[in-house]
Amino acid sequence: MIIVGQYYTLIAGLREYAPAEAAPRGFDAPAIVGEVRDTLTEHDRRYLTLFYRYYDIQNIVGLLAGRVHFSALGNLTREELEEELKTPSRLPDYIYRIVAAHSNPDDPEYDDEERVGSIEKALYAAYYDECARSRCRFIREWYEFDRNLRNVSAAYTARRLGRPVAPEIVGEGFVADTLRRSSAADFGLGGELDYIDRVMAAVREDGNLIEKERVIDMLRWEMSDELTVFDYFNINAVLAYLAKVNIIYRWAALDPRTGEEMFQRLLAAMSVDTTAQI
Repeated sequence: MIIVGQYYTLIAGLREYAPAEAAPRGFDAPAIVGEVRDTLTEHDRRYLTLFYRYYDIQNIVGLLAGRVHFSALGNLTREELEEELKTPSRLPDYIYRIVAAHSNPDDPEYDDEERVGSIEKALYAAYYDECARSRCRFIREWYEFDRNLRNVSAAYTARRLGRPVAPEIVGEGFVADTLRRSSAADFGLGGELDYIDRVMAAVREDGNLIEKERVIDMLRWEMSDELTVFDYFNINAVLAYLAKVNIIYRWAALDPRTGEEMFQRLLAAMSVDTTAQI
């Protein structure tokens, strides 16, 4: 578990890498993650690796699709990941099995875009399953929320565009199954997910992708707090903190003003939290 000193080290790292007058331009999330990793026990580093495997999968899909963008938040560099796809050794077996299973499809009409899309869905479904088995409560609950949030957003978007919903849904479970089969306005999930109306309203914003993403990430920000109400110095609190760091890092690239606002919000929240616990 994380001790008090480690928690303060994490916050000190944030202030060092992104002082208020420089944020978010000077906000170096990968450096913060690296510093946090150095403070963790070996046991908790495994949770950190699992938490950031999400970005490894994102990068694998990007490499297979020939995309230029590569997230620096993954556990492996571009060069390491390219080597992994040739000579597997460091990633879970399910990743290699899924990529290999889609490498030589029998259907001659199976184009490359469809192949990469199938790999992406299969990888994320398997990753969410891996997280569901984790002994870290935050990872279990965070990625269950993340999957549901992404599925709800995808379902509403598909419906708005007149496309079938089922092919857009990743994974299994009550929410995923309900989204696939329900024709109700709220997919029958209004009483199950208290944020569904906010997602629906964001998706309805015609062409305003920035506003949609802002709503989605604010839901993530709020959930990171909600999942760690009674966590202060343990791995759950550290991962919740890093979830916010990831959001700020993303918005620093998408919209510097929003990144600045979220950065200031994080600084204020961490200041209150640590003062309350001294």
